[in-house]
Amino acid sequence: MLSDNQRVVITGVGLVSPNASHLSEYREKLLRGQSEIQRIDLRYFGSAPAGICTFEETRYRKKKENKKGTRAGCIGVYCAHEALKDAGLADDFYRKDRTGVYIGLTEHGTVETENEIYNIKGYDYDVSYWTHHHNPRTVLNNPAGEITMSLGITGPHYSIGAACAAGNASLIQGLQMLRLGDVDMAIAGGISESTGSFGIFASFKAQGALGEADDPTKACRPFDINRNGIVVSEGGCLYILETLDKALARGATIQGEIVGYGMNSDAKDLVLPFGERQAECMQLALDRAGLEPDDVDIISTHATGTKQGDIEECKAIRSLFATSSNTYINNTKSIIGHAMGAAGVLELAGNLGSFRDGLIHPTINVDELDPSCHLDNLVLDKAVKRENITTILNNSFGMVGINSTIIVHKYSG
Repeated sequence: MLSDNQRVVITGVGLVSPNASHLSEYREKLLRGQSEIQRIDLRYFGSAPAGICTFEETRYRKKKENKKGTRAGCIGVYCAHEALKDAGLADDFYRKDRTGVYIGLTEHGTVETENEIYNIKGYDYDVSYWTHHHNPRTVLNNPAGEITMSLGITGPHYSIGAACAAGNASLIQGLQMLRLGDVDMAIAGGISESTGSFGIFASFKAQGALGEADDPTKACRPFDINRNGIVVSEGGCLYILETLDKALARGATIQGEIVGYGMNSDAKDLVLPFGERQAECMQLALDRAGLEPDDVDIISTHATGTKQGDIEECKAIRSLFATSSNTYINNTKSIIGHAMGAAGVLELAGNLGSFRDGLIHPTINVDELDPSCHLDNLVLDKAVKRENITTILNNSFGMVGINSTIIVHKYSG
């Protein structure tokens, strides 16, 4: 059994999503199944459904700082400040040289590079018009570094590139650094600015994996037999992680305890997922948590709305949870789209409220369930009320065969 200085808890959450800029608003809209996916126009590409975030971008830093930095940094700074506020942390409670910032990213620098190439096109590709801000904007640690500059944090900061498993991976990194004693507090989570890149949309379309529908709010439809791909979204979600002893000492409100995690690799294909390895990842997390499948109340699925991806995850879930009658399953992407490196942490945040209100938010847009995606207790259309929800298993899987699972338990003393 872990001692209190090895147990890691969540004490704050700050987020922006395509339908909310605050955790309570986000939870309310998920319970209603309220999607705000819209259609946007991208240069060279044209129109596509996408998830765009609206938030007070100058709440925590000035307009000129946002202009000098990046969209990912802007999202990250907002989420970090909101997470600290949610955690009730005074500016000087933790030493800033003992605070770590760990940010999960799917990609970074694509948006900035595309913008610069587009800009110099107007000057006959004269690179003397290339901005001197390009290098610091595009280094992988940029969003994490922008957060440290905003908050004056002098401890370690870096980004974790784990494709769409990156949000979960960053939580795992924060947990491990806390257990090692390298930091006293961690700010960890994921960020995506993917909607600013026409290349990302074009690539998914070339793969036959870009979601589409006349009504953009219905474009993301995991598990539906007529699903046709991913809806690209931007967003961010950052967590304050502390060891249990320190959280209790300052009287923090504990939103959940990370009790298990798993990461592994498919070692099979650049794009196609592999359900057998996903099942092994979930089993690893269960083993670390000392839990059986029937102990899990909610599985937050990764399912993106791609044909084979959804099938492989459903196969993996059925292989472990076929007899777990108490386990309910939902999907958040159907409501907010796929926020890439922020996806897993946004999806976990959307389910944390279940510990308080006993409700499991629905999956939407499943007009006709694909028989290959049948799962017992899949929550569709309307929230489900359950007594005593204590355990959430959160899946995030990514390209080049990277899998991650986080298990969070309700803290009860």
